Amino acid sequence: MTETPEKDDHRTGYDFVVVANRLAVNRVTSSDGSTGWQRSPGGLVTALAPIMSSSGGAWVGWHGAADETLEPFDHDSMHLHPVPLSEQEVEDFYEGFSNGTLWPLYHDVIARPLFHRHWWDAYKRVNQRFAEAAAVVAAENATVWVQDYQLQLVPQMLRDIRPDVKIGFFNHIPFPPPGLFAQLPWRHSVMKGLLGADLIGFQRESDAKNFQRAVRARLGFYIKSDRVYVPLDADAAAPLEGFTADPARGTAPRQLSAPAEGTYRGSEATAFPISIDTDRIVELSNDPKIIARAAQIRAELGNPETIFLGVDRLDYTKGIRHRMKAYEELLQQGKLQVGTHTMVQIASPSREGVESYQRLRDEIELAVGRINGEFDTMGHTAIRYLHHSYPIEEMVALYLAADVMLVTALRDGMNLVAKEYVAARKDGSGVLVLSEFTGAADQLRQALLINPHDIDELKAAIVQAAVLDREDVRKRMRSLRRQVVSHNVQRWAEEFMHRLHQL
Repeated sequence: MTETPEKDDHRTGYDFVVVANRLAVNRVTSSDGSTGWQRSPGGLVTALAPIMSSSGGAWVGWHGAADETLEPFDHDSMHLHPVPLSEQEVEDFYEGFSNGTLWPLYHDVIARPLFHRHWWDAYKRVNQRFAEAAAVVAAENATVWVQDYQLQLVPQMLRDIRPDVKIGFFNHIPFPPPGLFAQLPWRHSVMKGLLGADLIGFQRESDAKNFQRAVRARLGFYIKSDRVYVPLDADAAAPLEGFTADPARGTAPRQLSAPAEGTYRGSEATAFPISIDTDRIVELSNDPKIIARAAQIRAELGNPETIFLGVDRLDYTKGIRHRMKAYEELLQQGKLQVGTHTMVQIASPSREGVESYQRLRDEIELAVGRINGEFDTMGHTAIRYLHHSYPIEEMVALYLAADVMLVTALRDGMNLVAKEYVAARKDGSGVLVLSEFTGAADQLRQALLINPHDIDELKAAIVQAAVLDREDVRKRMRSLRRQVVSHNVQRWAEEFMHRLHQL
């Protein structure tokens, strides 16, 4: 029997509204065939649920099924307002502009971004629909927090409809250097869309500075102490008062002085590095069943001396191929031996309908087959490759089983897997090998930081991690855990909201 969403006829508006590409729930099917809703397990939902409960919150997002319209409903102390998307819009807005244009561009063009005008048209249309939905749901003078790169136009669109609301935006992925961002044909519209927010949050300080430099160079807006002075007529062609520019020579506006009072609106762009639900990870790592499962995993792998673990979405930004190349060369050189060492690679399915992701999967599976074919023994496997998603309980068991965590992303907004591994290592053991191109590298300085493009450096770090002195391991992990435990996802949400309300 299908669960009928329960309508809420008692509220005309909500004081706190989250706008995200997806709703905070997933549709689930029971063993008897009936369907219902289950709260999403992600860290964002975990962080914002308490704020939702205490402030009368609503969540605006797509419910995950194309060509289906649902009425708003309540679930688990949250009011959910579904935004419908057609199958064509999923293809053009989500798979197209969001993940075929913005994702590769914002990740340093590791893959070539595509610039299709009909994708951009769909992006504008869907962003307008989200903004209109938020405007309907929000109470007078409400706080609206827009999430991530799929909805960068929503802040200004919402401001145009509802100038009374306070608007925050958080970008969960990197923001590219101005030279790369300049490739986007619709760069001015995206910047102006983001500047509709009172507070724009980024994962790293460098991301915030990249955005500020793009705004200064392309729009000519005055910026001081992370505060962007947005002219009240932001569509005006001329630069703000206080700037000079030579359009004929194509030079960027030159900053002179702050604009006159009353001619601008402030928009702050700064870093708020996201984190994880640390308490949940620590709780699971103390569970006797999960501890026993970790021991079972080691036994199933033949009880090697060192287990190397990689956990990633199957994405070209994660550096999985670089990791495997380094591991393969170490086996060829005899610096690692199958039986003594083994690698477990979890690659959860991602965007399986996109051709570039299908090619990536084929390449990785071919590499795994080649390595195992050359180095496997009758009793041991070189790489245990698993193309699945796993529940958090199994992931924590894997974190406890692994001696070395390999995070070799070529570019990553944060990489929460690195923080989850650290949180799970309550006994002070375990080594984190971490790409310097992740947001996590800014906080986790006691990891073995590497440039994943440098295969020799990556190989050296893998060998070092396997033989590192135990006292050095404990010292590093204690420092890492202090950082992760004291900066959890709830603190991230509270700090962002506190700053937004200050503004």
